[in-house]
Amino acid sequence: MFLYQILNLFYVALQKEDDSKHDLSLYKRGDLLEVPRTLFTHFGIYLGDNRVAHLIPDILPVITKNKSAIAKMVTNNRLLLGVITKVASVRVDSVEDFAYGSEILINHMDKVCSQPPLDGDEVARRAEKLLGSVTYSLLWYNCEHYVMYCRYGMAISYQTYQFCTTVRKIVCSRMSAYLTALCGIGTMLYLGCVTSLTVLLTVLISFTIWMAA
Repeated sequence: MFLYQILNLFYVALQKEDDSKHDLSLYKRGDLLEVPRTLFTHFGIYLGDNRVAHLIPDILPVITKNKSAIAKMVTNNRLLLGVITKVASVRVDSVEDFAYGSEILINHMDKVCSQPPLDGDEVARRAEKLLGSVTYSLLWYNCEHYVMYCRYGMAISYQTYQFCTTVRKIVCSRMSAYLTALCGIGTMLYLGCVTSLTVLLTVLISFTIWMAA
């Protein structure tokens, strides 16, 4: 019995330590929070009382209607499958569930965005108004679009812009033009379909990439 009490006290102490991993006194209503998640950064708006509103993809609502299961912390597997199926929602989670074990940056985007942030209560009000299911798009409507609209009044995503810029540099490069031309010629020779049309298409596509580089 005594041993059980000691173990119970130890467990409670560990729970308190876990609960205090993120100091809630650091967050104000309307703060923009961000954490690393999979290949990208995940964003949310602090509403107060250990609540964070965030837009997150999740496959689980497609599979089950069990609200208690859906309400649990969204794992990376659920998130990635939600991205693929474009199923997402703006939901409210605790700070711990939102952070998913990572350190939290507070209002880091204030240094990046040229637009000044709105009043904290207005930010939180916007975040709460948009709660519910949404159609997810990695490029056109993700968690960063959501928080940027709430805090700065404009739905933009710097991550998406950087991603598209990187892809453009890879695709629209001189090396891509060379490879496209070689692949086109190789395909024509392999299939034995060297015609004026296929040659014209190969040249046109390669030239377009070359000019865009």
